[in-house]
Amino acid sequence: MADYRLTFSKEGRAVWISHLDLLRTFQRAFIRAGLVVRHSQGFHPHPVMSFVLPLSVGQSSACELLDFSTEGALEEASLPQRLNDCLPEGIRALACAAPVKPVRELDGLLADVSLCYDSGVPAGAAEAIAATLLGESVIVAKRNKKKQLADTDIRPMIRAVTAEAGEDRLVLHAAVQAQNPGVNPGLLAAAVERHLPFLRPDAVQVRRRALLDRSGEPFR
Repeated sequence: MADYRLTFSKEGRAVWISHLDLLRTFQRAFIRAGLVVRHSQGFHPHPVMSFVLPLSVGQSSACELLDFSTEGALEEASLPQRLNDCLPEGIRALACAAPVKPVRELDGLLADVSLCYDSGVPAGAAEAIAATLLGESVIVAKRNKKKQLADTDIRPMIRAVTAEAGEDRLVLHAAVQAQNPGVNPGLLAAAVERHLPFLRPDAVQVRRRALLDRSGEPFR
């Protein structure tokens, strides 16, 4: 038995593929590529594969991870291209290797949160938003362990934020805590809407740039 970790990107129209549909997409891609994934035991065997920190629908990423197991060793270097020949537009396998660290050591993530304004970025928005997100507290409605919405202070989970203003969009370059507990970068936009309603954007785009381990290095 061999364990692998696939790095892939999810962009364009593929951002609207749900978690379960994405799992099915990869299951079919593995079959079409002639790659045999180990299956669970029992009455209803299923492929042994799982996503590391699943991405929210509507968000894009350059650093998604899929863990899977096989009965025997695979050719790691050729596997991404074999999968890409069978994957839909917007999903691209980038690299494959044996996992270096367990998922519990995933600690943080880097993301770009783009706040889009149809009439242009308001004057002073970058400074006001950065100051709010790095203030003493940032209260937003966040789902708890019971899947219920509750007001939560996400400030302890925000590690760094810088704001870069363009003509019609303001990009928040953020570093946030990934798990135990973690914060979805999209909640930064929700915080702007709640605390600075006059700076509410007309649209929001979120893109993951990197997953980090406890030492701040790329999680592998």
